[in-house]
Amino acid sequence: MNSVNESRQEVQPVRRSIDFVLRDQRTIWLFTPLTPAASQFLSENIKEAAQYFGDSLAVEHRYVEGLLLVLAEHGLRAVRS
Repeated sequence: MNSVNESRQEVQPVRRSIDFVLRDQRTIWLFTPLTPAASQFLSENIKEAAQYFGDSLAVEHRYVEGLLLVLAEHGLRAVRS
């Protein structure tokens, strides 16, 4: 056997689930949680007075970038639909 092949470790791609789907509704964006981790983040980090549209957190467009940064810091993944 080739020693190079023996020393290689098989690399498995890491599949990360999508935690939030984002929808741009012009003046607000909707952050819809898709995973238990996303729901837990909302319950632990978002004030009770926050506005929701169904299950989705409604966020003014000026706060979207900041919230996305915080989600990333918590290891959560968001995608725009």
